[in-house]
Amino acid sequence: MEIIGEILGYLGGICIAVAFLPQSIKTIRKRDTNGLSLSTYIIYCTGVLSWILYGAYLGSLQMVFFNTLSLIFSAIILYLIIVNKKK
Repeated sequence: MEIIGEILGYLGGICIAVAFLPQSIKTIRKRDTNGLSLSTYIIYCTGVLSWILYGAYLGSLQMVFFNTLSLIFSAIILYLIIVNKKK
């Protein structure tokens, strides 16, 4: 049973981590953040950072690793939204 939990954890982690990858690539290429919500990305990044800290507290390498990937991808979009709002 433990192996099933590990497999599900890694599968979920991979899916969550790469979920923002297509949006990140599209946003970086086009530099267009119209239609993207600043508040959504701030809340999401804050939530993911909380999961990273919680994973570190639990000593869960997979939780820290996959949420860090997710934070990187979503933080790129957040940064571009902020930069474009200033223009």
